[in-house]
Amino acid sequence: MTESVTPEAVPARFDTLPLDPKLLRAVADQGYATMTPIQAKAIPIVLAGRDVMGAAQTGTGKTAAFSIPLLQRMLKHETASVSPARHPVRALVIAPTRELADQVSNNVKAYSKHTMLRAACVFGGVDMKPQTLELKAGVEVLIATPGRLLDHIEAKNCVLNQVEYVVLDEADRMLDIGFLPDLQRILSYLPKTRQTLLFSATFSPEIKRLAQSYLQDPILVEVARPNATASTVEQLFYSVTDDDKRAAIKKILKEREIRQAIVFGNSKLGVARLARAFERDGLRTAALHGDKSQDERLKSLAAFKRGDVDLLVATDVAARGLDIADLPAVFNYDVPFNAEDYVHRIGRTGRAGASGIAITLVTKADARNIADVEKLIKHKIELEPIEVEEERPARRPRREFESRERSDEGRREDGRRDDGRRDEGRREEAPRPAYRAPAAPRDPFFDKPYEAKAEGEKPAWEKGPAPTARGLSSNIKPKKKVAALFGTKPVAPVEG
Repeated sequence: MTESVTPEAVPARFDTLPLDPKLLRAVADQGYATMTPIQAKAIPIVLAGRDVMGAAQTGTGKTAAFSIPLLQRMLKHETASVSPARHPVRALVIAPTRELADQVSNNVKAYSKHTMLRAACVFGGVDMKPQTLELKAGVEVLIATPGRLLDHIEAKNCVLNQVEYVVLDEADRMLDIGFLPDLQRILSYLPKTRQTLLFSATFSPEIKRLAQSYLQDPILVEVARPNATASTVEQLFYSVTDDDKRAAIKKILKEREIRQAIVFGNSKLGVARLARAFERDGLRTAALHGDKSQDERLKSLAAFKRGDVDLLVATDVAARGLDIADLPAVFNYDVPFNAEDYVHRIGRTGRAGASGIAITLVTKADARNIADVEKLIKHKIELEPIEVEEERPARRPRREFESRERSDEGRREDGRRDDGRRDEGRREEAPRPAYRAPAAPRDPFFDKPYEAKAEGEKPAWEKGPAPTARGLSSNIKPKKKVAALFGTKPVAPVEG
């Protein structure tokens, strides 16, 4: 079932919804007054208890679209009891990346801060002990990545038999082949009767058919053309070579006076190398990829949000769900292998109605990937040329050489001028001797010419006990004579 949305048909303000005053107060604290189209359409349906598949552009507030109505429905379980048994997990939110899980957790805690509902976030890359203590204390809302959630389930740190609501955030990635086995295992621990919500910016026909098996009579809410990019993002595509990519980014940053940007690459190694190269160019840079520890990733992201970092060079772990306020630009250093990732990458800018720019650097080897992007976004891509200056090592100006030549005129070899005065500013340097490799040790015995031995003459080493000058070489040591007692003569018997 698909329902369309028209701006005139939806309520404009949160206070028009049947929400508890505690939730409305928390929403107001976040500065939210009017709803986005996905929020206005999805929240009433979720409040009614229906399963929802929500498709909307990135940066349109999908997290609030599912978390606010779920918190409203869970208020009936609100309790001040400190007993863990009174705080079972009732809502489970599964996210594909650690950064997205942490961000969703922060939003849920902000919306529920005036209630007694508890929320916790678990993800890999960090110690399990603090997460275990938090889970055993009892939480109503659990936000998790698939791998770490399975670890806690197997360790019996959390029980999911009372879950009433399940949310798959960035559902297209969650239902991807890499996450599908883990997702099926997790869903096997949940009750059959539950409300399931799927939210994402991209829904392929295959994903929609696959999602039907997890939802019961779902309502598909699409507030924009599927897989569409935000109209507030200016998209530019430049034709470059691999060697000119970094220079092109520096030129665009300078010409457009861009103060901050995310640069996306396809590989972890390439992102790490590119970040070091930008650091050498004098830009404050941080790298974000899967080989970094979770603590390093969170610190890099926090520094970028504070403005302490100019460029965040990242893989697609930063492409989904990250909400960075007023990010002016996104660069695709590499064209993504999956066209859907292009939509998510450029969705980091132009969020919440703000304007942004997305620049993609295209080489001849990217023809197939660009064709996939063009087919997905249904927009003709025009490649523009860009001229960059070749980076050459700095040379001394010609004037410096000319002045040095003039100063050398009239100077004799001994460092004195023709007038007899010594040039105090000139240092006399003795010519350095040419390097010679050390000679290898040689045995003079092998340098002697061949001498034929007389017939019957013994070899040198069988001649007298002491070697002569013409005998053994000085490098050949004679054997030492060692005294030995081999036996005694038998004593004759004494007669008598």
